[in-house]
Amino acid sequence: MTPPDTMAPSRRAPAIPLQPPRPRRAFPVDAWRSVSSGATWASLVVVVCLWVAHRGVQDVVEGSLAERLASLGRLAALVSSDLLLIQVLLMARLPWVERVYGQDELTRRHRLVGFLSFDLMLAHIGLTVAGYAALSGANPLAEAWDMVVTYPGMLLAALGTGMLVLVVGLSIRAARARLRYESWHLIHLYAYLGVGLALPHQLWTGTDFADQPVARIYWWGLWLAAVAAILVWRVGLPLWRSAVHGLHVESVVREAPGQVSINLRGRRLDRLGARAGQFMVFRFLDGEGWTRGHPFSLSAAPTRSRMRITVKDLGDGSHALVERLQSGTSVAFEGPYGHLTSDARTRQRLLFLACGIGITPLRALLEELQYEPGEATLVYRARNREDVLFADELDRLARERGVTVHYLLGPRLGSRSFLHRGARGWTDAAALRRLVPDVEQRDVFLCGPDAWLDAAEEACRDAGVDPAQIHSERFAW
Repeated sequence: MTPPDTMAPSRRAPAIPLQPPRPRRAFPVDAWRSVSSGATWASLVVVVCLWVAHRGVQDVVEGSLAERLASLGRLAALVSSDLLLIQVLLMARLPWVERVYGQDELTRRHRLVGFLSFDLMLAHIGLTVAGYAALSGANPLAEAWDMVVTYPGMLLAALGTGMLVLVVGLSIRAARARLRYESWHLIHLYAYLGVGLALPHQLWTGTDFADQPVARIYWWGLWLAAVAAILVWRVGLPLWRSAVHGLHVESVVREAPGQVSINLRGRRLDRLGARAGQFMVFRFLDGEGWTRGHPFSLSAAPTRSRMRITVKDLGDGSHALVERLQSGTSVAFEGPYGHLTSDARTRQRLLFLACGIGITPLRALLEELQYEPGEATLVYRARNREDVLFADELDRLARERGVTVHYLLGPRLGSRSFLHRGARGWTDAAALRRLVPDVEQRDVFLCGPDAWLDAAEEACRDAGVDPAQIHSERFAW
């Protein structure tokens, strides 16, 4: 049986002397996670208490059918509205929330909260219309039309609901698969307009607000907080940083077929706090398409005046960058984002598992992290030698810092394996232990396509690696 690597490990040589890492104040992840989670649950408790205080329970227990339906509809509306604003805050780029959860986890929670809020909104509409129809004896469809055209704010709410229906429908996995990311993202922005149109009718027609000053103060405060978070962190801060740091394209270097590195230059970039393993959202101001944000990982540890990203031709946006981007192009940006950094480290020994373009953040981490010769191993899968990125740089890291590099070249072994076909006859866990015998004693940093990443994470767990030592971040939308 042949070993699962088709290229010999890079030769290791004594590492150059390393400076001791500068002490970094630990970020209180657990504390901020507790604060964020507690605030979320507290907001839901508040809206339920407001409903109870306005005879919500009594109407359900003692009221007529119309009163019961209307009361349950009010409860669904309150919880749905609260979740809708929480959903907005989850993607507001609040820096402490980003550092606690990471963009991939926030995106998953954003989707979950969004679908739950949408279901409750539909329940609110159905229960409220049914309740009013039972009270008046009218046909439910006629009652719904009458409510839209006669009640204050209801026409705006109907328009907002239509926009939310559009966004939610296009967020279903099957629908998203038919859209480019840039198109989906542009349509997704209509959710903000939908929220703005759908919520105000509560102040004008909601019985839970007309008679409760505390409720009005709470909801106005929550709405203003959500708007302020968007304006500050999603709009204001990126515009200010882009102006202050003057980022522009210094050069474009072709790395492999359909893959280029973009070297960026700017002013005082160290003040951004960007770190190896993180990503940023870039807008290249070169004409058509400048409004589209492109999320790319840093492929080298950033310095005071330079940073680098590496792009693969995977879609219309990245194709344009690979084919036409010119030196001197100005760049607007958001970020940095992501928690795949040295903060995740729990062990001295390190393993990096990369596939394809997923090498980019791991290459930067290999440069930035502190380790002794022999304490860091990279396992890098690519289709062929021509697709290997940063081969010279990885060889230099092997020579100068003692990194052991294994290349797994060739087609993938199968959809449930992270290996290549040259490893046929090996299980993923056995091959991993063959390459890295002490794998369970290492922190494992992974990056690659989702299906490959699933297989690699499973192989690590099967090889005995504690899940707390497995670190990855996915770009999900």
